[in-house]
Amino acid sequence: MILLLSISLLLLLILTVRLSAFVSLIITALFAGLAAGMPPGELIRSVQTGLGNTLGGLALVLALGIILGSMLSETGAIRVISSRLLSLLGRNNAGTALMLTGFVVGLALFYNAGFVVLAPLVFSVAAQTGLPLAPLAISMAAPLSVTHGFLPPHPGATAVANALGADPGKTLLWGLAAGIPVLAVTALIMPRLMRTVKANPPASFTQAAEITDNGLAVPGFTKSLLIALMPVILMGVSSAAAFLIDAGDPLLEWIRFAGDPGNSLLAAVLCALLFLGSNRFQNSTDRLSTSQLFEKSGVALGAASTLLLVTAAGGAFKQVLTDSGVGNTVAELFSGVNAPPLLLGWAIATTLRIAIGSATIAGMTAAGIALPVMQSTGASPELMTLAIGAGSLMCSHLNDTGFWMFREWFGLSLKDTFRSWTLMETLVGTLGIIAVLILDTLI
Repeated sequence: MILLLSISLLLLLILTVRLSAFVSLIITALFAGLAAGMPPGELIRSVQTGLGNTLGGLALVLALGIILGSMLSETGAIRVISSRLLSLLGRNNAGTALMLTGFVVGLALFYNAGFVVLAPLVFSVAAQTGLPLAPLAISMAAPLSVTHGFLPPHPGATAVANALGADPGKTLLWGLAAGIPVLAVTALIMPRLMRTVKANPPASFTQAAEITDNGLAVPGFTKSLLIALMPVILMGVSSAAAFLIDAGDPLLEWIRFAGDPGNSLLAAVLCALLFLGSNRFQNSTDRLSTSQLFEKSGVALGAASTLLLVTAAGGAFKQVLTDSGVGNTVAELFSGVNAPPLLLGWAIATTLRIAIGSATIAGMTAAGIALPVMQSTGASPELMTLAIGAGSLMCSHLNDTGFWMFREWFGLSLKDTFRSWTLMETLVGTLGIIAVLILDTLI
């Protein structure tokens, strides 16, 4: 009952009172703790612990990810990757080129930031190829959703993995195994069924997309791609090394150090500074200087502070649910349900997603509820992370900012937004949990 009342209060504060998600989550966390009988001092410590633990595991990843994404965008690296893939794959495979570009960008950036970076590319590709805009938009948006739900070092997946105590490297490997088939369906097959969806984007967006050259030299394709994928490569090597090197070998410890999500992103940022911008190692005056890159990425970092605070507040709510015993009570109720624990975690996240709208809040809240279920059943924390990530993407509708961004940016009717965006998100979530359940039987 406390859980139901808390979620109801959260919905009331966000949807009716129109408070910010951060303030609403903190108020809801305090309400849940007091209603469960936690002493005030213990409740405050629980909120502070939740905030601190979430920020400790996520702040570095989010900050460095935003800096890396800004550098890739400002130096033209993202445009280089997209253009080369388009030329290699051909006009008829423009959706594949956008999917691969979206996958690379989505690993480091939150959905909203990645969308803003990539949406102009969709207009540009549509103008170059003459292909319908809406299918290309889905090919771009689907990988942003898949990386959000399934793949560290994306901040969303990393936050849930940290909350559940999942190994980020293993989560990445299993996430790739589950996410690639999902991506093939939602980004390649589904767009072919959407050619009748009419897009009528604002003229200012299409005109802005025509400006593709800022007069600066752009980096090469191989260099751009390797820097963008460096975090994934380092994390993948770290996870693979655990199977190939003895546990007591000091080399394994150093490889794990390099494969930490924060450190791998830091390495990519340093490489971007050295090889994408102008510096004393490169006597180039036709590129942005390192100071200019830092200045531009700092603006993007400031704009992302709200996302970090909301995620941290979700961690506080999760911690209160755990410390107050509410999560254990829910786990006991679910223990009698004849359903796989991973499916329960997905269902909890799906319910919260439909009710709240925010995938990040749904994922973090579901992690707090599902944690005792996972611990009592022995479910894999990595697979539970993926199950919750899949559920947090389900059934996006009118209370989700992503729904409105997609509709307004590409000029779709409400009906066509449901036919395209909502259907895509629901397919990602549904196919995602199916893939996770299959992995559970194989691992």
